[in-house]
Amino acid sequence: MNLTISGHHVEVTPAIREYLQSKLARVKRHFDHVIDIAVILAVDKLPEKERRQRAEITVRLRGKDVHVESIAHDLYAAIDNLMDKLDRQVLKYKTRLQDYQHPGLKRMDSEPDPAAAM
Repeated sequence: MNLTISGHHVEVTPAIREYLQSKLARVKRHFDHVIDIAVILAVDKLPEKERRQRAEITVRLRGKDVHVESIAHDLYAAIDNLMDKLDRQVLKYKTRLQDYQHPGLKRMDSEPDPAAAM
């Protein structure tokens, strides 16, 4: 799994990187077929009292790309909200995969057809 963390108008510190990796462990626990993860952390340059922290993540899975975005006034709160959304999306994808994997046709061992006996 490749993990890319980039910051736009934000310096990605080792503490932020470690926090993201610990939160991503939850996603890996639910679904381990992750190919690539790209995280973008940004600060929207609005007027000073309306400054917002934005976190985006794109996760490439087998057969699908999941993109989630979260905005908050604190970067760690944005990351927490992002991981909650991502966890729901990955679980939804996982259940969708499991629903479509039907068992093969099985031989029926029930009573024989009376019309076939004649």
